[in-house]
Amino acid sequence: MQVVKGRRDAALERLVGGVPFIAFLGIRFDRRGDELTAVLPYREELVGNPLLPALHGGATAGFLETAAIVELSWTAMWEDLEAGRIAPDSPLRLPKTIDLTVDYLRSGLPRDAYARARVNRSGRRYASVHVEAWQDNRARLFAQATGHFLMPDAG
Repeated sequence: MQVVKGRRDAALERLVGGVPFIAFLGIRFDRRGDELTAVLPYREELVGNPLLPALHGGATAGFLETAAIVELSWTAMWEDLEAGRIAPDSPLRLPKTIDLTVDYLRSGLPRDAYARARVNRSGRRYASVHVEAWQDNRARLFAQATGHFLMPDAG
């Protein structure tokens, strides 16, 4: 069991570690089986309006887009990962964003934010993903997004 857990953790670390923007925002991912929760730890630099204070809309959108791309990549690689068909040194190709529509439902407060993405459709060339973000209460979303992505070539 530890071998499988280690393989999953290493694959997620490789996926997340290969994107400098994820480190720039400080996003991390909490993995429970095949379910990922993106975590955006609060930092003062992420505040866009210091009078409220509220998280910057660009930080929020980047967080949602990152959660969507990582979830989509994780879902696409899960079967190969579980079968042990992913070589540790094989190059990872991430989906490319076609479009992303963000709904800002309320101000993001100066605290940690969480997001979960759901892949609505995933084909060979195209995928659609929905993401929801919350802070203290998952039923009280502060933002959500729907994105469409171009999938990387299988070869």
